[in-house]
Amino acid sequence: MALDPNESQNQPIAKFESMLKTDDIYFFDAEDFEDIIHHYLNNGKISLAKKAIKIGLKQHPGAMDLRLLDIEVLVFENNLEVAEKLLDELQLMDSANEEIYIQRANIYSKKDNHEAAVDMLKKALALSDESFDIYSLLGMEYLFMDNFEKAKDNFIKCVSFDEQDYSSLYNVVYCFEFMEDYEGAITFLNDFLERNPYCQVAWHQLGKQYCIKEMLPEALAAFDFAIIADDSFIGAYFEKGKVLEKMGKHNEAIENYETTIKIEDPTSHAYLRIGKCHEKLNNDELAKFYFYQTVHEDPLLDKGWLAITDFYFRKENYERALYYVNKAINIDGENALYWKKCAKIHYVLENLDEADFSYKQAVDLGNYELDTWLNWAEVVTKNSDIDSAVEILIQGLQFYPEEAEIEYRMTGLYLMLSDSEQARFRFINALKLDISKLTIFEDAFPEYYNSIWTQNIISNIKKASE
Repeated sequence: MALDPNESQNQPIAKFESMLKTDDIYFFDAEDFEDIIHHYLNNGKISLAKKAIKIGLKQHPGAMDLRLLDIEVLVFENNLEVAEKLLDELQLMDSANEEIYIQRANIYSKKDNHEAAVDMLKKALALSDESFDIYSLLGMEYLFMDNFEKAKDNFIKCVSFDEQDYSSLYNVVYCFEFMEDYEGAITFLNDFLERNPYCQVAWHQLGKQYCIKEMLPEALAAFDFAIIADDSFIGAYFEKGKVLEKMGKHNEAIENYETTIKIEDPTSHAYLRIGKCHEKLNNDELAKFYFYQTVHEDPLLDKGWLAITDFYFRKENYERALYYVNKAINIDGENALYWKKCAKIHYVLENLDEADFSYKQAVDLGNYELDTWLNWAEVVTKNSDIDSAVEILIQGLQFYPEEAEIEYRMTGLYLMLSDSEQARFRFINALKLDISKLTIFEDAFPEYYNSIWTQNIISNIKKASE
């Protein structure tokens, strides 16, 4: 009876593992050891790979490929000095072996010397007949160096060797995106699809580029073609749903999100999007149901808890909104967005001390958005702590030194503190930064805006600019 090819391929591995269990010594060809070692490395079983290398080198001490695999594992485990010494020995024996230069490149890369790694890979390239893997490694080194143009060119070469190398295809698109060359990405993907019209990955990526360019009909068509190429491609259905949402076609969007749930297990992101669609359709009960399903599926998804909180906030059910944002904080107290939302709710409920504390937590956790500083200052101002409000805005000014709104608000606060010198300094700064935002000062501090002091400064600034 003929052997199954997979069974034949697995025979050396089964034989090797039997040997390890019985402590018997079996002989293997060097090629068999290579297959065994690659099998364990590909499956992340490093200790078994090392055992196979050790036994393999005992049986075949001169086998170059086994010695190179030994070096590969040493590099992986950061035993770089030992690996370099072994490479020096091998290079004396065979200076035309491209794998030696590839491993040297890996060592340089581990040491963050990516220029030297590129030099080694170019030497390997000159010696190699099969350069596909080397171009991929070059692409990665150029990514480490933030040279996205050269990285892109090398990944394109990988794709030209193997048009099913989707990892390199993704990297090409990533490089175009990082350079914000969306037109270039669209041209590349359309050219690729001329040769591979049934490549669902390329259609999916093309759709995403069209989305970035706000070319929604084109994006929709691209995702449709991705689905035609593979009707189980969840990513295409999901992205198509997002496009339909943007186009206001919420019922159709729901159908696509529901398709993703039918194909595979439900995801929190699908539930969330369905909930958002129902909310737009004013199906409040269904929206609420899917938001609850979102956090049930993934209790750590902040967008789910924020969706529930926002739902009740919009309904002006602030106590309920506070309940759910506090529930979220109990699950993940390190989430700055939860604390910021909590602060907003406390402010509406006029719990000013709690709002102050919540904004401080949000900032301590790294939320430095402009409205965070402005709203926090407003809370403490309303709580009659003007000095703290000034300090908060001074901190905010470090992040937004050109933001006129901060200067206008600081002007009003200094006037409240009767510090006319600082108020004048801040007011002149604000007017010079953006006089069109003067209405901010007028709305927030009408009593000061209408004063002679204010009008004189505005008049002087306008005369100076004429």
